[in-house]
Amino acid sequence: MSDDRIGFIGLGAMGAPMAKRLLDWPGGLTVCDVRAEAVQPYTEAGADAAQSPAQLAEQATVISVAVVNDAQVRDVITGPEGVLRSAAPGTVVAVHSTISDRTAEELAAECTTHGVEFVDAPVSGGRPGATKGTLAVMVGGREAAFERVQAPFGCFADLIVHAGPVGAGTRMKLARNLVHFVAFTAVTEAQRLAEAAGLDITLLGKVVRHSDAVTGGPGAIMLRDRTAPIAEGDFWLPILRHVRDLGEKDLSLALDLAARLDVPLPLAELALDRLGPGLGVGASERQTS
Repeated sequence: MSDDRIGFIGLGAMGAPMAKRLLDWPGGLTVCDVRAEAVQPYTEAGADAAQSPAQLAEQATVISVAVVNDAQVRDVITGPEGVLRSAAPGTVVAVHSTISDRTAEELAAECTTHGVEFVDAPVSGGRPGATKGTLAVMVGGREAAFERVQAPFGCFADLIVHAGPVGAGTRMKLARNLVHFVAFTAVTEAQRLAEAAGLDITLLGKVVRHSDAVTGGPGAIMLRDRTAPIAEGDFWLPILRHVRDLGEKDLSLALDLAARLDVPLPLAELALDRLGPGLGVGASERQTS
């Protein structure tokens, strides 16, 4: 809906490049941030500025919020100078911050009492994705609200999914980031092992980034629609058994090297134990014998 005026609150590391991509939005853009220096580039580029979320809500009918944490989100929406003080019924408030799903549900309930639609819409892809317009947005909210936000979100994202009702977007983001930070922890184990083996860990990082760009990294196996054990005859059974067999072999070899170098790898030990069951194919005979 190009006649919606967009409001954007929070021009930090993520919010700034997201808002920048909305400068040409046909309905216009109003921005708000506690730092005048953060707002200035947007007003110089033609956007309007608001002194408070409440003032912004007097102008905007779709409002994006990209602040730091639950407390700031609550203040922006329900505080004395918050959006709900002046938002017209039918306004859509979208929170891009990663907050608690319970906070999202509570804020949605409060918004409903004012006739305002709430969606939790966390993003994935970091500042580079925001700058390029290639973020993924996971939206929790009513279908009607989802339809309202798709066009403006398309300015900074090239994947917008409707995860379900309010809270579902946040829950999907938490699951997505579980992959992210468990993988980071695995990286620290790999670096310690490589360093103990006398390897250049910066070269290891180069190899990891190169191969993940080709294979898709952990997300490459996230193709099933459920996590239950895989039945005989299922298309995925031989594929994921092959993944398990390769993984068990390589994890066993890495753990053998680590034992010789006296490097503890607790996450790798868990991975060896849980890889097959997690894939839905069970542990191999080699692993259970």
